[in-house]
Amino acid sequence: MYHPSSPTDEQNLLKAIGVAQFDDLIPTLPKKHVNPGLGLPKSLSELENTNVVTSLSEKNGRPLSFLGGGAYDHFIPSAVSALTSRGEFSTAYTPYQAEASQGTLQTIFEFQSMVAEIFGMDIANASLYDGATALAEAALVAIRHTGRSVLLVPDAIHPHHRRVLDTYLTETGTAKLVTVACPQGILDPHDLDFKLSQHQEAVAALLFQTPNFFGCLEDGSLLSKKAHAAGALFIVSSNPVSLGLLQSPGEMDADIAVGEGQPLGIPVSFGGPYVGLFACKKEFMRKMPGRLCGQTVDVDGKPGFVLTLQAREQHIRREKANSNICTNQNLCATAFAIHTSLLGPEGLRDLAELNLQLSHYAAEQVSKIPGYKLAFKGPFFNEFVLETPSDAEALHKKALDLGVLAGFPLKSMFPTLAHHLLINVTEKKSKDDIDRLVSVLRSLA
Repeated sequence: MYHPSSPTDEQNLLKAIGVAQFDDLIPTLPKKHVNPGLGLPKSLSELENTNVVTSLSEKNGRPLSFLGGGAYDHFIPSAVSALTSRGEFSTAYTPYQAEASQGTLQTIFEFQSMVAEIFGMDIANASLYDGATALAEAALVAIRHTGRSVLLVPDAIHPHHRRVLDTYLTETGTAKLVTVACPQGILDPHDLDFKLSQHQEAVAALLFQTPNFFGCLEDGSLLSKKAHAAGALFIVSSNPVSLGLLQSPGEMDADIAVGEGQPLGIPVSFGGPYVGLFACKKEFMRKMPGRLCGQTVDVDGKPGFVLTLQAREQHIRREKANSNICTNQNLCATAFAIHTSLLGPEGLRDLAELNLQLSHYAAEQVSKIPGYKLAFKGPFFNEFVLETPSDAEALHKKALDLGVLAGFPLKSMFPTLAHHLLINVTEKKSKDDIDRLVSVLRSLA
């Protein structure tokens, strides 16, 4: 452990105060409360040790949370904060002076490489603000590339992302958003066919989120074929953790893949800052927004890194710029890269499997409680919708009084789902945590 003061410094401070030792400063404290120790079991992993210490701190009243809906409480190894808090990372901002910023540029390059590999795409940029703006920027690329103005948007896409799309596109008169129904939690293929035929040559892209806002999964390959047959692009928004186990956007033949990088290395932090992921096929490289770092060699033949293909308003005339995104989330991107590198391909798969197993155990248990049932029958990742026997907002408030944050009541975003909770389960939840959720919900039935 790091101590800012040496033993000699401590003795000088104590002498100046007028005492011989530190314990002389706290004589009135009961002995049992002075250095009591935590009594931690031996041979625990970092995650298990963290859970034990967290459970002790939560005796102060912190609720057990099953809240998700776009921001997820995953375990972050201590190495992530230890490395990102180093001055080389935390103070770096604009790496324009390539000869003085090789460390920052290499970090960006590694981040891009990881995102491209996770998404199964040809190339990725140096990040955007968050998942919502990344999706909106992808829509703008589709409009510029196709010369069309209609975007098909499933009703089950994250409502916040939909609102950002509205702000970027419809409020500025750039495009028209057409909603595709998702009556069973997933996209209705008949409604999709109808909307494609209704707008015919005007559809620029089909936007698709998997897992979607309800946690539901569906095969995007067929949707990709339908979009391409209509001359439109196929844009996929994915949770990067799920891609340790599930079909990647590249395997779906997506043209552009985006996502929110928060689940890897970034705490929930009251909603941000987060990091937007953006990857695409190489044919869209020059239409891609934001910053791109490339690898090259110097005059002596040594490898190096530089910023390249910066079609941003800081570098060219505003009317020629691909985007008004003038920077990237470099520190958050670094956290993402560190966490991802610590996991590796197998670790990412193990993390995804653990999320899948725990959430399915939770869904199975809560659906057995009389009066409760799963709203949708299809497969899901680490989030699911539970139909409740009474108003979900009232039930949610009562559960919180009992120390459990039982997911997210959907009524505020989907008025027809007044009796529905969106429940998220990550690897940080134990079987005992899930059983506690079940017990609370049963008591409120």
